[in-house]
Amino acid sequence: MSAGIPGSRGIDHVGFTVPDLEEAERFLVDVLGAVPVYTLGAKRASGPDDDFMQVQIGVDPQTEIREIRFYRLGHGTNLEVFEYAVPEDGRPQAPQPLNSDIGGHHLALYVDDLDVAEAYLREQGVEVMGSPVASKQAAEGQRWLYFRAPWGMQFELVSFPQGKAYEKDADVRLWHPARPAE
Repeated sequence: MSAGIPGSRGIDHVGFTVPDLEEAERFLVDVLGAVPVYTLGAKRASGPDDDFMQVQIGVDPQTEIREIRFYRLGHGTNLEVFEYAVPEDGRPQAPQPLNSDIGGHHLALYVDDLDVAEAYLREQGVEVMGSPVASKQAAEGQRWLYFRAPWGMQFELVSFPQGKAYEKDADVRLWHPARPAE
């Protein structure tokens, strides 16, 4: 008997919420090279007793999804990007979580040449965080660098064109966007 969810093949998409879909689309398409695929319209409560949003998504029942847009990003996973309208309940909107926060996250993009990609981001006026870091231990051979989207979400560039140290003796390798069939 195998472990895990029967029939599971891998991650289909990563979903995240942005404050402004137009701003997000400009960044995702113009800077990162994502390709828009399709859009879903608004989803809102049909009445005061409608608890769909609370039951299905875990948000205030009167929260509205203004729009959802899907993008394809290279050979990696798809992106599902939400814009919500939340009820005026006096609660301030939560800030973008830090990587160290529960629920903190980042999206890492593989690039063939980290230095060329870093220069491109800087030319585009993107906030680049620090300078490239060379990984050690099992990830030796990899270099990485974080950057931020206009709304504060963290992204990362990673590159390891000669592979990572762990690969020499590994029975299983991590999936590699430059070699999707492997």
